Amino acid sequence: MADTRNVLFIMCDQLRRDHLGCYGHPYLRTRHIDALAARGVRFDNAFVSSGVCGPSRMSYYTGRTMSSHGANWNRVPLSIGEMTLGEYLRLNGRSLALAGKTHVMADGNGMQRLDIARQSPLGQRLSTGSFDELDRYDGHHEPGKESGYPAFLRKHGYVSDKPWSDFAISVEDESGTVHSGWKMRNVRWPARVAEPHSETAYMTNQAIRYIEQQGDTPWALHLSYVKPHWPYVAPRPYHNLYSLDQCLPLARKPAELDNAHPVVAAYRAHEECANFAREEVSNTVRPVYQGLIQQIDDHLGQLWDTLERLGRWQDTLIVFTADHGDFLGDHWLGEKELFYDTVQRVPMIVYDPSTRADATRGSAETRFVSGIDVVPTVLDALGLPAHEERVEGSSVLALTRGEADRAEAWRDYVVSELDYSFRGARLALERKPDECRGWMVRDTRWKYIHWQGYRPQLFDLANDPDEYVDLGADAGHAIVHAQMHAKLADWYGSLKQRVTIDNPTVESKTDTHKDWGVFFGEW
Repeated sequence: MADTRNVLFIMCDQLRRDHLGCYGHPYLRTRHIDALAARGVRFDNAFVSSGVCGPSRMSYYTGRTMSSHGANWNRVPLSIGEMTLGEYLRLNGRSLALAGKTHVMADGNGMQRLDIARQSPLGQRLSTGSFDELDRYDGHHEPGKESGYPAFLRKHGYVSDKPWSDFAISVEDESGTVHSGWKMRNVRWPARVAEPHSETAYMTNQAIRYIEQQGDTPWALHLSYVKPHWPYVAPRPYHNLYSLDQCLPLARKPAELDNAHPVVAAYRAHEECANFAREEVSNTVRPVYQGLIQQIDDHLGQLWDTLERLGRWQDTLIVFTADHGDFLGDHWLGEKELFYDTVQRVPMIVYDPSTRADATRGSAETRFVSGIDVVPTVLDALGLPAHEERVEGSSVLALTRGEADRAEAWRDYVVSELDYSFRGARLALERKPDECRGWMVRDTRWKYIHWQGYRPQLFDLANDPDEYVDLGADAGHAIVHAQMHAKLADWYGSLKQRVTIDNPTVESKTDTHKDWGVFFGEW
């Protein structure tokens, strides 16, 4: 029997690793997330497989890289041929509930080709990524019938056809004038909803209610917060809980703008980057961003109390992470996507309830882990088949439980990918949609980025940990370029392409052609 009966997979949207107390932030009081790290293992080198919401999440949900699952941008559907964690659990009589965001897009063309009706039970499962949607809320626009949040707001007196737009992400200044939270200049004022009616409070309550309703029945839940992602609107008192002098200093230097890589320079021309390059903007947003994180932490405290009251710390695997970070003006950039650690390196904390993990509790693990490792970790914890013919990640329980045989062969680098064909940078660079790919390979010393059609980037992380100096055009580092490019080639050769039969089937049919009446090569 597995030690784990339940799974709680928590994801924050656009949460920076360095904005948690347990990862070194000097002012953020994330005592509940820090407490989780004290109970489990804090992974110091956790990376996403892409610095964009959609492809990153699809890698978390499939255990496969962006090159393999193919959903390479936010509105690119995940192929119906891809299997998700929810489907793996369903194959074994389990289900995966959702409270919050997924960014899963239905593969309408695939279902039409196979004559699968969208409203059929199978069509619904494929449309949701095999999540059982308790309340889906992606946080980018007015929620539809997939979420109960609009009705919840109206029930509490926020009367509007668009209560999310008019109250949750609108603010009110000292004179009572209403402003849109989409405009970053306005986020210094509080949201028009009271804190108990805010997005974070609402979704936490959905998760708590679900866990309470399960009783002693095993469950699996993905709690996916839309914050601290934009619109950077926080309810009172979190909108001004932190002052600018309690924020991290901007990580950027004027020299970064000189002879910048063409793709990076094109990104800096985007509206969000041009705005965040102005200190007025970053100075306004950063304190509110911290307040949104503090609010999440406070509500996670309520969730931890629920687990304690129900005795679920004894049998629940908890994974806490983010889909990517947020530049907030660092490197003269806004938003995410590019390959700086600010975006690619995320928090990941794993609480393994097994007594076999007791020796590692409260430790910091420095080996490289990736978003693709969540699926195999959950399957491993529940004692379910690993599906190694498809899944490209590895179970981190080898590290939480100190299993030397499995940990010995652990990866010594990570890879991330970007397809910027949907972005204005493509137009500025006059690239075709299939000419906009980038790949990052990072180890403990070097970060190498291969760009289609352009020179590479290279950063010496030992001497330049903040990635200010791009050595990609330095001929003196040609040997390093070749070594890192070789790692990228090795990685690409390891991707799982044969997914229609499993490895045991291959083993059982190896060198059996004569059993099937095929007698080639005989004399």
